[in-house]
Amino acid sequence: MRRGILSIVVLAVVAISVSGLAVAAGADKPETVTAGNLELTFNGGFNPDKLPKKTLAPISLTVGGKIKTRDGSHPPALKEVLVETDRNGAVTTVGFPTCRTSQLQSQDTDSAEAICRKAIIGKGRTSVVIALAEQKPISVTSNLLVFNGGTRGGVTTFLIHAFITVPTPAAIVTTVKIKKINKGRYGLLSVASIPKIAGGSGSVTSFSLTINKRYTYKGKKLSVLSAKCPDGKLQAKGTAIFADGTQASAGIIRTCTGIR
Repeated sequence: MRRGILSIVVLAVVAISVSGLAVAAGADKPETVTAGNLELTFNGGFNPDKLPKKTLAPISLTVGGKIKTRDGSHPPALKEVLVETDRNGAVTTVGFPTCRTSQLQSQDTDSAEAICRKAIIGKGRTSVVIALAEQKPISVTSNLLVFNGGTRGGVTTFLIHAFITVPTPAAIVTTVKIKKINKGRYGLLSVASIPKIAGGSGSVTSFSLTINKRYTYKGKKLSVLSAKCPDGKLQAKGTAIFADGTQASAGIIRTCTGIR
């Protein structure tokens, strides 16, 4: 099944942020957005940026970013991310192995990878700061794994797995639901629902993620990510909703060069 290319950026929320913003910037030019006391900095891009005008071609995507508060306080936890994405791209998972949420819950990174290795579509790293009452904030890091959760009733699901060891070992599994929409330039809506980390005390402060998965199905070579460039741009708009009510929204345009 094919879905808009920029929707894959939602996977990079990794329980964090408006990762869709990462695609707006070139790989050497970070983008910073402020929303109230929050400051979000993103970087990333896709390769190649020269794409066919009329047919989809494979691409790879790298995104990364940081989240902090302007006054140095503990950032609020992210609850949800909504991203509307360009109709001129696609995520293709037809014939690709799937993984279930139940297979990832309570599993550390190595175990999750072993159980659902064939369903992995991306990998990365994230840092989380946990602020418990009357204790100094604790910073922990985790590998990230992105799995194909399958398609049902026109909705495609992706699962983002992270594992933290403090205050107690716990798997964090973010669910991303992707469905088609018909809204002018935008052809897809992706909604990422982020579970509480450490009972709500944990906030992701940085992340990086790479998606560059190609596979073969029924003798045909496919790419999880693909795009075309009919008019010199790909675009999206996203909104991140945080636990304290703060919302960060932005429209995104990423230039490309159309070729025959």
